[in-house]
Amino acid sequence: MKKMRTLSLAALGSLSTLAMAQTAMGGSSVTMYGLMDLGVAHVTGLPGGSLTSLTSGNMEGSRLGFKGNEDLGGGYRAIFTMEARIEADNGTLSNRPPSQGRLPDRLSTATSLGLPAALQPAVSAVAAQIGSSVGVNLGNNFFDRQIFTGLVTPFGAFTVGRQYTPGYLATASFDVMKTESSLSLGQLVAIPASFDIRVSNSLQYGLQKDGITATAMYAAGEVAGRPSARRLWGLMAMYKGNGYSFGGGYNTRNNELGQKSLTNAIVGATVDVGPGTLSGQYATIKDDHPTDLSSIGAALSANPATAPVAGLVQNAFIQGFRQDARLFQVGYRITSGAHTVAVAYNNMNDRRPFNADRYSYGAAYTYALSKRTDLNAVLTHLENKNTSQDALGGNGYIGGVAAAPGKDVNSLALSIRHRF
Repeated sequence: MKKMRTLSLAALGSLSTLAMAQTAMGGSSVTMYGLMDLGVAHVTGLPGGSLTSLTSGNMEGSRLGFKGNEDLGGGYRAIFTMEARIEADNGTLSNRPPSQGRLPDRLSTATSLGLPAALQPAVSAVAAQIGSSVGVNLGNNFFDRQIFTGLVTPFGAFTVGRQYTPGYLATASFDVMKTESSLSLGQLVAIPASFDIRVSNSLQYGLQKDGITATAMYAAGEVAGRPSARRLWGLMAMYKGNGYSFGGGYNTRNNELGQKSLTNAIVGATVDVGPGTLSGQYATIKDDHPTDLSSIGAALSANPATAPVAGLVQNAFIQGFRQDARLFQVGYRITSGAHTVAVAYNNMNDRRPFNADRYSYGAAYTYALSKRTDLNAVLTHLENKNTSQDALGGNGYIGGVAAAPGKDVNSLALSIRHRF
């Protein structure tokens, strides 16, 4: 029987480093690593006009991490990863978009939500509360990116902790930008969030064998009295051949009441064409029971002025935050020596009554100064249609909302990235 090589995708990038350290240190190692991505971004179409700012995470989120590996013998190894988010422009652990806690008009205007204009004060109060969570790691959790430990065995790898979800790993694998920059597919689905990127309290099984990579995950919601609340499970499988790859992934999560909430299905493929690689993927977004909206009515009922309309407003927000959309990306990437060029077209088809369709396209260029350091330039145009109000961010931060529904957005980002 052939020996099986196994590990979850979230740890695949560290395998070679760990293997070398293991050999050098007699069977065990602890490594500190990190990435600094800092640059300037100029974005048009934002509330207040164009904005030029120093940004951390144009291509990838800046981070500081520790990973460990111990050979237990007999084909068993113990591993761990602890990875913290770092905002390289100011040294903090979190960030908010330029639009701060503002929601798209379709989700914060009474008439857009199908309510009488007289209920705008109640709608604004709820929208402000929901908007207070718009941002990245606003809880300032230190190991927000990843923290997990586990065992690699001859028959699979088992890891537990805060990890990347299988569905996200699938879409990242077939994204021509590998989720980097404003040109990645995920830039079209930030508000409301349409993918579960990471999840806490998760148990994952992963394997690699003969070109096949697969993971399965279960994450407990840990809500007292409601074992099904907030739980997530997901699957991912990919095959990599000579000059091509294909695969897919699936995530589904329950809301705080235990109802089926955000669900994603992804299929994608790559094929070497000419001097580069052609990538494509298709994803679905479905959420009939949005998460964390069931308490709106209770909050409004506590105020005598809004108590009579509490149920009406809550139902309007639940209806507004439901999701049913299709995502599509096609892209091409060429690497020649120190030069890498990528082009992409991304499309989001909103199938809800809001019809908030949007698409983006652009180009990215990377010049490698060394194996660890590169210079990057990315130019992206985002076309908002109908009630769509998306804005462009980077890998390490979300863009927020545009100045108005249907307002187009352009982004030019220049950055330097160093890995250590």
